[in-house]
Order: sequence, then structure tokens, then C-alpha cells
Amino acid sequence: MTAERIPGAPALRRLVVVGSGIAGLYSALLAAEAGAEVVLLSKGALADSNTFFAQGGISAVLEEPAPGDTVAAHIMDTLKAGAGHCNEEAVRVLCTEARLDIRGLERFGVRFDADDDGDPALGLEAAHSAPRILHTGGDATGAGVANALILAVLDAQDAGKIQVLGHAQATSLLQSEGRVTGVEFLRNGRLESVFGDAVLLATGGAGQLFAQTTNPSVATADGLALAWRAGAELADLEFFQFHPTSMVLSAAGKPTSLGTDPLLISEAVRGEGAILVDANGERFMPRYHPDAELAPRDVVSRSIALHLASLGDPNGHVFLDARVVEANKGQGFLEKRFPTLSARTREAGVDWTLEPVPVAPAAHYWMGGVVTDLHGRTSVPSLLAAGEVACTGVQGANRLASNSLLEGLVFGRRAVEGFLGWAPPNGIPLRANSAAGGLAFTHAAGTPHDGAQRTNAAGTPSDESRLTPWQPELVPEPFSRTALRRLMTAKAGVLRTGGLLREAAEGLNAWADVVLPESVPDSVDSLVHEDANLLLAAQLLVRAAGARRGSLGAHYRSDAVETQREEIVQRYTIRRKASLVND
Repeated sequence: MTAERIPGAPALRRLVVVGSGIAGLYSALLAAEAGAEVVLLSKGALADSNTFFAQGGISAVLEEPAPGDTVAAHIMDTLKAGAGHCNEEAVRVLCTEARLDIRGLERFGVRFDADDDGDPALGLEAAHSAPRILHTGGDATGAGVANALILAVLDAQDAGKIQVLGHAQATSLLQSEGRVTGVEFLRNGRLESVFGDAVLLATGGAGQLFAQTTNPSVATADGLALAWRAGAELADLEFFQFHPTSMVLSAAGKPTSLGTDPLLISEAVRGEGAILVDANGERFMPRYHPDAELAPRDVVSRSIALHLASLGDPNGHVFLDARVVEANKGQGFLEKRFPTLSARTREAGVDWTLEPVPVAPAAHYWMGGVVTDLHGRTSVPSLLAAGEVACTGVQGANRLASNSLLEGLVFGRRAVEGFLGWAPPNGIPLRANSAAGGLAFTHAAGTPHDGAQRTNAAGTPSDESRLTPWQPELVPEPFSRTALRRLMTAKAGVLRTGGLLREAAEGLNAWADVVLPESVPDSVDSLVHEDANLLLAAQLLVRAAGARRGSLGAHYRSDAVETQREEIVQRYTIRRKASLVND
């Protein structure tokens, strides 16, 4: 902890933490360490989280940074990737305090990779101006961090400091006199309740909204739905980041035991020099952005989609060629630097030292979420949020690579500080929406810059029909998760138009008339609750995307109107039983 407790603050009581990713585990440990009674709810096992599958690492400028790196540079890189839509104060906090929470992780047993001299081995990733990415276990950083924190939590449980409730799916927030007082949850086929003085949502994201995702099956927008039904304010829901390089297993054309979900190929592979080529073997990214494969990830995802459309195959895939890395850095480099990816691509039937890997964009990270101030407080008293489920504005319209785990750490700690009374009281979430002064919008445009393809005034290829994602005939059909994911991918994915979004809204609304996602399902089937949460989240995302008529960051409309600076900095917020409002 970094602050003194305010004199006269209430005695420490009980904090209920929902979620077992980096934000949930770390905040639970800090709160327990400070003397609070902590109950930690995990939807599945403690390792079931996006954190566990994170590969790229954690960005941080340490006391001894890489030559030429500074906190100011990290701040500017984050603002630049965020496309002028970041909360600058949140970004300053994130980058300035990063080193504190890296030390906090080390205190809980995380050991970061070191170079030959014993110093932290710092990697470079897309849109970072200097090497500042910490790893543990090479390309298995998330698993390394999660395992260490899980062991610390289990030790705390043995010591009676944390109560862990595993396989407990939160279904609703309990409220009394306008305050959140606890959580109702499903466990072992029946409803139970746990009460506390505050609830911290650390439930992660919602990749299961789309047909292809890097997220595990637990990422079903549960926290967002819980907060919405409790009356919390949400924002920036139109900004959903698609990771550009997820392996398309079906395209490998070989037997695999990995299932059908795409396998994330870390951005760090492109950081080491891998390039993207199309089916003709042509490297295409230099046509779309001067930083080519190291452009912000929303640009790379969109450029892949645009290039596939230009080839007449909008539902196809491209290839990540890592052979150049092996050629430039020596035989065996890929195996040493990316042991997990090397093993998993082989398991999928591809030896990436000899052949390129088929890849396509997949839903990865939601920049929007439950609006909080800089100490995790939402618009609902005693409800806190941290990590991907929250929206501090730190990620803007597009998250900078490896800032996600860092956000969970910094703002998870700050949420605990707020709960403990170590932060100045503030009943209203911050809504500072100032943007990075003077940053060019084209940093996130993702359109050709060399004139190779004719574009209209909105910066999109003039033949709009070639830009439309695959569109199956979405005739009326009973609601199912598969149908929902097909609709969202076709109508509200990487490329959007007003017409597609209206069609998506009509389909979602028709399902909502039957599923009733605004209400907590009267069921003890966990899948029923997840389906309702996903449908609700889909409606809210499409509603926000329809309201933002210009393209910005991860939200790209091929029918975009010209975007003025006022709209770039404008945040679209939404509350239950209220129209979309502009702050």
C-alpha cells in the first residue's frame, strides 16, 4: 500500500472480490494483508481467467529502465495507441505507479525473466517506443503470474485471511438503501449469498460475444451485466479490441487436439521480427501503416480485414511468417523465446520454423466497461470494479499492448485503497476525458498511406461492398449462444456500418423479447445466466457502436462521417432505464 489511512475512516470489515484474474487475486491479497476480511469468489477454478492465458507480458518502466526509456514515454505511447480518447490522469497514474506493483508481484512470489547479467529481460512490443515488457516463463507470463498469486491466495486461505469460494458464479448484486451489500451466486446447483461492506468486480471481459476469441469460456460479460442491473454507469462499449494474430486451427489442414478455438500468437512474435503475408506470399502491412506489423493492434486487425476484402476473401485468413525470425536470430531462437507457442503450434500441426502460421483477428479485449474513478469506485455506492470489467479511461479507444495486466494491478490496488479509506472520498466517478494533445487521428486509422488503394473521404476503400464481413442469412431463429456469436461477428465485429449495426440491434432485440436479459434469470443453470449476460452485453455494445458514427481506435465504420476532435474526446455513457447520454 502507498497511502496512509484517513483518520476517522471506518474500521476494516469485509470485502467481497468477484473474479480470480490478476485484479481479483492481487486486490484480495492486498486487502487481506491490510487486515480486512476477504471473500474471493471464482466462477470456476482459480486459474480460469484471461490472465492465465496472457502471453505478451506486463509493461512497466522500472527504476532502472531500458536506455532512453522514461515514464513520460510510456505515457505518450499509451495515449497515442488510445487514439486521443484516453483519460490522461488515469494514464499518468498507470505508468507512474507501475513499478510499485511490479515490486508487489515480486513480493507475492512472481519471478520475472532475467538477461545474462541478471537484470530484467525487457521485451519490445507493438506501439511501444522502447523495450519495457516484463515476462515470466517467456511467452507464458499470465500463467506464471497467476500461479504465483494463486499460491499466495491459497496460503492466505490456510492462514484464515481469505475465504475462497470456487465454482461460485455470481448472479446478482444484493442492495439495501441504495448501496451494494453483497452477492448472490450459484454453487453446486443452488443459490447462495455472501454479504460484505463492499463488492469489488474483477470479472474480466466478454470475448465469448464473438465467433473467434482468444478468451477462455468463462469470459461471458458477467460483471458488466451485474453492474448494469444494479444501476451502474457504463462507457466506451463500442471499443472492442480484436487481436490480429490468432491461429486459425481449421486452416492448418492437419489433425489437432486443440479444439476449434483460435490460438493466440503473441504480439511479441511480431516484436521479434515476424511478418504478415497473404496467400500469395506478399507482405502487405507496409501498405496500410508506416509501422507495418508493429502498428497498434487495432490497425493490424483492421488492415488484415481490409486486405482480405481487397482480395475478395473477407472471411479468410492470412499468414504470420516467423521463419524470418529464426533466420535472423539463429536456429533454435523461436523454441527458446517462445517455448509454449512452439509446442502448441506443433500440436496444431504447424512447425513455424519451416512454414507460416495461418492467422486471423479474434475478439481479445474490451476497452469499455463499468465507469470508475481512479480508486475503483463506480456510480453505485459500495460497488468497486477493476481490470477489464472496469472503464477508467486508461485504455482509450485502443489498449496498448501489455497494459492490460498492468491495469489490473495498479487499479486493483487503488480499489483496495479506496475501500480501506486510504483514498480521498469522492462519491462521483471521475469523467476526465481530455485527450493527447495534437496526436494525429491517422495513428489509429489503419488505411493505406501510400495511395495503393483508392479511398473515400472517410479513409476507407471506395468499394464498400468488398469491406463487408461475412454475412450469413440471419433469418429469425431461436436464441442460442452460437447464433449470437455469428450475428455479432457478422454485424458488429472488426468492420462495421450503420446498416449492419441496425440489423444487429433488430436481431438482438427480437431475442431479448424472449430471453429478457435485463432481469436475472430464474434458473439454477449457469449457462442460462451466461447467455442472458452475453445477450445484454451485445445489446449494449451495439447500441454504443451505433451512436458513434465516426471511426476511432478499435471502433471502425466503413461508412464513417468525418470525426471532429469534439467527438474523439466525447465519451458515450449509458445507464439502465436511461437513454444513451453524452458527457
